Amino acid sequence: MSESSSPSTKILDHIVHLAPPGALEETKRSFTELGFKVVPGGVHKDGLTANALVVLGDSSYLELLIFTKPVSAYPPSSPERAARECHPWAPKSPGWIDFAFLGTGVDADSDPSRRISNIINTRARQDGSLTEYLPEVAGGRERPDGKVLEWVISSPHEKHGRGTLPFFCGDVTPRDRRVPYSPPSNSEHPNGAKGVAHLLLLSVPERFNEVQRQLTSVVGRAPIQASNDKAVWALESPLDIPGTEATLVLRPAEGDLELAFASASQLAGVYEIAFWVPKGRERKVLKTPYGQVVLQPLE
Repeated sequence: MSESSSPSTKILDHIVHLAPPGALEETKRSFTELGFKVVPGGVHKDGLTANALVVLGDSSYLELLIFTKPVSAYPPSSPERAARECHPWAPKSPGWIDFAFLGTGVDADSDPSRRISNIINTRARQDGSLTEYLPEVAGGRERPDGKVLEWVISSPHEKHGRGTLPFFCGDVTPRDRRVPYSPPSNSEHPNGAKGVAHLLLLSVPERFNEVQRQLTSVVGRAPIQASNDKAVWALESPLDIPGTEATLVLRPAEGDLELAFASASQLAGVYEIAFWVPKGRERKVLKTPYGQVVLQPLE
């Protein structure tokens, strides 16, 4: 299959922000105070996690995620406790913990030419990056209004950790069930946020080149900027808004705080999210209770 006919593997879908168990209402208030409009999400199919959403004008979004209960709430040795302890986000500390690109919705038993895992693993064998994605699995959740959402997840192999490389979420049911970008007021934010300007990933310095090669295999394009201390990839959005394109930025951690963050993330992790706001506004660096946000004026 030619590169031009291959599904895109660089469409930013959503970014995951974790708060402590049961703290969804507090998280919604925190993001509202930062100037974002927060809309309802729902409980995931396994019952372990729930979310609320911040939908952006380009149809990407923030997933404000919590575990519904702490590990201690589940009986010892029960299947529910084992599922909670083995959840891929269970070891994560609160803050920006992961990010997703838009998948194709093709499961592990379907057309291999459109399976995200097959596309990326084929590239990685060709370029020698050792990037590996697992076979697709089904997922879903139920909205508060009772509508059921279904999707297919393509996840990086456990050897990469979670949050260094994106996972892919491909819709089986219509995407507007998962991402309520209608009515348009759902994506109108008092702080002016229109779309993601950049995701900043920090790596442990000695693994920077390794992570850069792996991300290149995932994106399917070489960085638009590359040096010994920074790599930048151009991303796409589900809905194109000229002038608000997003980038994925990787750089080695610097200083004690950044190094501690990168080390806790194993290889690399999402440190900061920047959002485009209208031209002429002041650039601001804000803090969620657990992460960093930048409001970046359009040029």
